[in-house]
Amino acid sequence: MKFAFLCRERPGAAKQRVAVIGSGPAGLSATGYLVCRGYEVDVYDKLPIPGGMMTFAIPKYRIPLDSIMEGVDELKSKFSVQFNLATKVICGERHDEGDELATNTVDLLKLVEGYDAVLISTGTWRSRRLGVPGDDAKNVMSALEFLLNLHMVDLGLRKSHIGSFKKVVVVGGGLSAIDAAEESVLRGAQEVYLVYRRTIKEAPAGEYEVRRLMRMGVNWIELAAPKSIVVENGSARGIVFQRMKLGEPDETGRPRPVPIPGSEFTIEADTVIAAIGEIPTPPIASECGDLAKYVGKDGRISVDKNYRISGRNIFAAGDVVTGPSKIGNAVGQGLRAAKEIDKFLSARILAAVPR
Repeated sequence: MKFAFLCRERPGAAKQRVAVIGSGPAGLSATGYLVCRGYEVDVYDKLPIPGGMMTFAIPKYRIPLDSIMEGVDELKSKFSVQFNLATKVICGERHDEGDELATNTVDLLKLVEGYDAVLISTGTWRSRRLGVPGDDAKNVMSALEFLLNLHMVDLGLRKSHIGSFKKVVVVGGGLSAIDAAEESVLRGAQEVYLVYRRTIKEAPAGEYEVRRLMRMGVNWIELAAPKSIVVENGSARGIVFQRMKLGEPDETGRPRPVPIPGSEFTIEADTVIAAIGEIPTPPIASECGDLAKYVGKDGRISVDKNYRISGRNIFAAGDVVTGPSKIGNAVGQGLRAAKEIDKFLSARILAAVPR
């Protein structure tokens, strides 16, 4: 996977310094573009290995780790990119999934002062909860937590496994739900259920992916939503679901699931995985003064058409701007934001030249 695909080496001496926060697809693609334009780039990431969710969440049969590391190694060896890993960049206080892997913290405002430009590409590292009674049981987890744990073990960064792994229920119909269900099957779970509140035609992951899992033995249940978790001695023993029917379209344009009274049923489980979406995690908390106003209630950073926070040397791209999306979209955003950073810094250089 080549991130610096526009050149073979950095052209000439470094022009100016850029900090990239987040080493997922948006951050790495932006880094590759910027080094080819002659900038010195430092990358910061709270995880101990670059790649973001490509490394720590997406199954390796989709994106091999060797492919990611090949591109990262090239950025290091040929373009002198400095990777500051296990380092969380933050302004204010907030805690997200994967933060326990960071051993160092850096103030965002100090980075902004110390670099000519800063690109935020921190993605979506906070999961939505089921929001039903019992969802705090110790064997109820998010898809991101589940996949992160598996990859940590695979990478030799954690010794313990998740625990009992016989009957798994995954709630959701997106790609994270697909990945969690498929990993469960591949790692030996005896029964895996994938339960979605709409039909297979509305599943965000697509009908093809769902049917592929069904052929692998995953039990697909549609038009059902969790109502409560059955908890015994602090652990989930099953989920109570309620049947749904499709009503009028909601704000997304998809038919709204409507509960059917008296239609409850229970599925036994020793592992419950909530895969109902992730939330953007910018390095800007509510205590971050004037910058906080650029973060919406949904966590997304508000930028102008040039991917820039107005009046600042701060840019943002990828899922932290759009919300959860596919890798190709994040890569495209990273490249476009890098081009805007190049324009911004080039204009500053020209403005400083005596006429």
